[in-house]
Amino acid sequence: MTMQTQTITGLLTKHFALDPQSSKVLVVGLGHTGMSVARYLQKLNYQFAIIDSRDKPPLIDEFIEQMPDTPVFTGGFDDAAFKVATHLVVSPGLSLNEKAIMKAIANGSKIVSDIDLFACSVTAPIVAITGSNGKSTVTTMVGEMAKAAGKQVAMGGNLGVPALDLLAGPADLYVLELSSFQLERTSQLNAAAGTVLNISADHLDRHADIAEYAQEKQRIFRGNGAMVINIDDPMVKAMQDKGRVSYTFSINAKADFYLAEADGVEYLMHKDERLMPLADLPLEGRHNAANALAALALGVSVGLDKAAMCAALRKFKGLEHRMQRVAEIRGVTWINDSKATNIGACVAALQGYVRKVILIAGGQAKGADMNELVPAIMEKAKSVVLMGKDAPLIEKALQGTSVPVYSAENMTQAVQIAAGLATSGDSVLLSPACASLDQFKNYQDRGNKFTKAVLGLST
Repeated sequence: MTMQTQTITGLLTKHFALDPQSSKVLVVGLGHTGMSVARYLQKLNYQFAIIDSRDKPPLIDEFIEQMPDTPVFTGGFDDAAFKVATHLVVSPGLSLNEKAIMKAIANGSKIVSDIDLFACSVTAPIVAITGSNGKSTVTTMVGEMAKAAGKQVAMGGNLGVPALDLLAGPADLYVLELSSFQLERTSQLNAAAGTVLNISADHLDRHADIAEYAQEKQRIFRGNGAMVINIDDPMVKAMQDKGRVSYTFSINAKADFYLAEADGVEYLMHKDERLMPLADLPLEGRHNAANALAALALGVSVGLDKAAMCAALRKFKGLEHRMQRVAEIRGVTWINDSKATNIGACVAALQGYVRKVILIAGGQAKGADMNELVPAIMEKAKSVVLMGKDAPLIEKALQGTSVPVYSAENMTQAVQIAAGLATSGDSVLLSPACASLDQFKNYQDRGNKFTKAVLGLST
């Protein structure tokens, strides 16, 4: 722990009436977040129990081995467990609109998030990153920049290590990726620097509309830290508080961090200073220029050395399943952007290309309006190969356009169709604009299946 236990429990009592002697905490959901919460509460000697609607949660054996005396309920949401709980820590994957959770809240149970527990437990500054697209890339960029600047950095949250598990070791700086589901139940985060990278329709199966979704994202700016604002996104630009320290970034206009051309070379700029040529950034697509500018702004806001940050960017190869170059086969470049689980991510990927691409898309639409994809597809796609549960929604949206549409039953077939359409010099882009769970375990599984099918072409 980075603070004395007494100080931490004092803050938790002050903000949430969460007292080790009298409080009874119910941890709802035994995934990686739930397990991290259990370890945290055990260390601070809180009374708690675990509940999970699944018969055999994935971490149940590990939990029982580490905490054999802690009550655990599985196979449903037992009313009795919720009735005695003074506080609920609900895993981000579970909606607060679950009947049992709503009933407990109505009966006086308080909601506390793992991010609230984390925020009450650290003294080192936090850089907090959210957005519909690019947050994992920017989080990793900032983490690498901090390392290059000589900082002992702990990175996690929605990406990789759960936030509370980052408390296991010392850190000069915490870099957290946060989802709207984490932010909607968080009140105590006061990040030294925070950003909402962009807003596009996503998770509308959990949020009432895009305005509510944006409102939850905006919670990352609670507190008095520096705000990093994307002025290219109207919904994010409207979040700027003129009374706060803020840094703006843009790939379309002059800002605190922006792109500018000089002597035929495009540069990443900080005000009038040329930081590095854009060509030195080893990533596909102009949206990654925006990601780099956001990361630079966050780094500057917490005092990282600019030369060290640029050195980290030059070495940054990107993340798996995010505009990842898989192969070049017979002159055709194959790109895995399976992480594009919403429309905004797919549009950003398409807009990064000068020459038209062959797009592979489709999956689970999560309530999004696929008509929003049409302008980018018409501008940037030579043809489209569709697969998955909601492929018909995209096909319907594209009716009446001049873009040829092909249907595939599975990933192997989609890749084979795309290979038949592509000629030397083309790029084939897997950027589904949809979630993956209709046909795959997750977006990583989808990306791996794409990679396997592509590499199979060369044989």
